[in-house]
Amino acid sequence: MPSSDQEEFELAPLQERAAALVEAAKQAGADAADAVVAASRSTGVEVREGKVEETESAENNAFALRVFIGKRAASVSANMTGDPFALAERAVAMAKVAPEDPHNGLADEDKLSKNFPDLDLYDSTNPEFDTMRDIALACEEAALSIEGVTKSSGASFARGLGGTVLATSNGFLGSYRASRFSLSVSAVAGEGENMERDYDYDSMRFMSDLRGANEIGLEAGKRAVKRLNPKQVKTQTATVIFDPRVARGLVGHLSGAINGASIARKTSFLRDDMGAKIFAPNVTIVDEPHIIRGAASRPFDAEGVASERLNLVENGILKTWLLDTGTAKELNLTTNGRANRAGSGTSPGSTNLTMLAGKRTPEDMIRNLKNGFYVTDLIGQGVNLLTGDYSRGASGFWIENGELTYTVSEVTIAGKLRDMFAKLIPASDLEIRFGINSPTIAIEGMTIAGQ
Repeated sequence: MPSSDQEEFELAPLQERAAALVEAAKQAGADAADAVVAASRSTGVEVREGKVEETESAENNAFALRVFIGKRAASVSANMTGDPFALAERAVAMAKVAPEDPHNGLADEDKLSKNFPDLDLYDSTNPEFDTMRDIALACEEAALSIEGVTKSSGASFARGLGGTVLATSNGFLGSYRASRFSLSVSAVAGEGENMERDYDYDSMRFMSDLRGANEIGLEAGKRAVKRLNPKQVKTQTATVIFDPRVARGLVGHLSGAINGASIARKTSFLRDDMGAKIFAPNVTIVDEPHIIRGAASRPFDAEGVASERLNLVENGILKTWLLDTGTAKELNLTTNGRANRAGSGTSPGSTNLTMLAGKRTPEDMIRNLKNGFYVTDLIGQGVNLLTGDYSRGASGFWIENGELTYTVSEVTIAGKLRDMFAKLIPASDLEIRFGINSPTIAIEGMTIAGQ
């Protein structure tokens, strides 16, 4: 995609500011402190029916100072122009009257990252407004070129730059830059009451890695047309095959269920399953923070802790929780570098979360089914991680005698996540492009509620 302009995004002044905030906190009487800066710039354009509908440009530098006095903590936010000493004094005053939490505190010094790998996360390419507009228009035009597509719901191109700076009173000072470029389009097929909508998109660290505007537009148009004239099916039990676009959600549900905060609060149905076999032996799920140009890659976590690849599930067995320092202390464990900034503190989360590929192709999975449901879209939020209950509205294609036949909509698929995980079979078509990645997934014996 053409563009030659470059934009630098310097973090050195923000590092100085973060370090000054931490020093001011110590002078104000804090036992420990950390300061984090989240800096961002973004531009974007949306088009619809061949015309520009909206443009956007934004810039923000947000500082947060967190101080500790014993086991008491408080956090305050500010902008670049705020007086660091006044900010620190206010934070210390708040901490003195805050309730104690035995798990409060910075990460141990021996856990802090000493070497920051170059993950190639930053693309300084700065496309002109006309370039972004033309890319979005080309994407929309491609979608409209598909026979049966009657209108566009719009296309958009966006570019964002971000910077993260972290300074702590126990000697950590680190920063990294990251960029993101995204392109999406939504197409409508049919007319009147027989209208269906679908979309396609891509989002990458580097503009040159984005799928082409023509490819994305054509895929969105084809998806919309395939959804026309849907039918319902009778309520039954059958194998459900999840397209990778929706299969990622199942991996995300696992991430929520093994989050250390959920385990500590006893709000996960997997809270007693460490070391247990929860998937079939051919299932391995990894979290890898150091993928080059990865969607969720980072050289260190929100506490400055060095992050390494984790096998969350290995050969079907649950191996570890996602932990930051606080939840690890609460569970009498050690952080594994999965802290994310959350409000006034941190909480655990995943980075590049991936279910590894299996051996069977999606075509083989479909070919061997007499009846089944190939799901391409899910609706609603019917997932309860406390009980493991799963119930989502779904649409896609009915499988008969090994082939995709007619379009299906207005049905519900349901089951228990524990049972679904145990029966889950991953296909061989894994592609790693997002923060959560999954191949096609087949699950036997799900309830399909229709007519």
